[in-house]
Amino acid sequence: MTKPRYRTLIICSHPVQYMSPLLRRMARHPQIDLQVAYCSLRGAHSAYDPDFATAVQWDVPLLDGYNWVEIPNIGTGTEAFLGLCNPGLWRIIRRGSFDAVFCHTGYLKASFWIAFLASKLSRTAFLFGTDTTSLSPRDSRRWKIAVKKIVWPGLFRLADQVIVPSSASVALMRTLGIPPERITLTPFVVDNDWWTEKSKLVDRDAVRSDWGVTSGQQVILFCAKLQPWKRPADLLRAFSSLNLSNAILVFAGEGPLRAQLEAEAKKLGVASRVRFLGFVNQSRLPAVYTSADLFVISSGYDPCPVVVCEAMLCGLPVVLSDQIRGRFDLVRPGETGDIFPCGDINALAASIQKLLSSAVALAEMKLNALRRMATWSPQENVGATVEAIRIAKFSKTAGKR
Repeated sequence: MTKPRYRTLIICSHPVQYMSPLLRRMARHPQIDLQVAYCSLRGAHSAYDPDFATAVQWDVPLLDGYNWVEIPNIGTGTEAFLGLCNPGLWRIIRRGSFDAVFCHTGYLKASFWIAFLASKLSRTAFLFGTDTTSLSPRDSRRWKIAVKKIVWPGLFRLADQVIVPSSASVALMRTLGIPPERITLTPFVVDNDWWTEKSKLVDRDAVRSDWGVTSGQQVILFCAKLQPWKRPADLLRAFSSLNLSNAILVFAGEGPLRAQLEAEAKKLGVASRVRFLGFVNQSRLPAVYTSADLFVISSGYDPCPVVVCEAMLCGLPVVLSDQIRGRFDLVRPGETGDIFPCGDINALAASIQKLLSSAVALAEMKLNALRRMATWSPQENVGATVEAIRIAKFSKTAGKR
């Protein structure tokens, strides 16, 4: 029996290095007739990224292998509500005869609401989601929690399917009263094949030599934007407290905290054992991960960071803050890494020391990380997305929404 083919519009704010491989895979799927609409082309061209505090242009293909169109943005281009305002979405949805529209812009952008209204008037299934795992905002303003408790249940009921990337996000949607049949978990992933292939080509000894790592030393890696909510200083202080003469700490990433971290490393007397690589583009990241021994991410707010997938695909155990609930599906204490209470520097230091103290246990965790990622891949993501589209389309056809 021939399976139905769904004409699908995916709306993205801009090209993203980890999203493009998924779009290519979706474009090849026999049940998907894919069209992608970009609200801007930031990322495909060099542009200033305020989080990295530098100009960024990804050095991997972002626009190849699928049909896409840029919808003119009459908005400000900022992070404000009118930063993305793409009236052309109305026309493409109303005239496109789509079975489903999957919107990735976020509900705090005008373009989201243009797409939503156009989809509803066209009786087109509308899918959107969130990677968040709690009501707590990044800026810790408590009043936002109260607002979300009121607004979010109604907001997410607007979706014919709510798309979430982790079990923790599923749990949050359930607490908001979203029925389980309206929630689909699509694992938040990267291009597993690309990372695996590239990691095998790395000259690990050469990279470690460039970092000044001597024989017998272990490398602890932090790879993220150097922003306050990532809490890189916690890792620096934990590393200093351990006084590990046989270990090097590497920060891969750029951001406004870099100068402060460099100054603190000197103050703590560990500057000679800390490396700051700055912004590392996509093509060079496999070498960075593969040349480390342990990955640490200490964020206070970071719902579902893709760097955990990247690290584990390169065979790294992960020490994870307990506020990164979206990666509890991957990081299991004693198996693929460890989890520590966010902000507890002593606990973070203890987790690092525990994992680095046994070469045998660390090697087993590296293998476990690779095994875990075998079933957390683009194949599962696309399969779940197709199923979500099928369910949403059926609900429309059956007149349930």
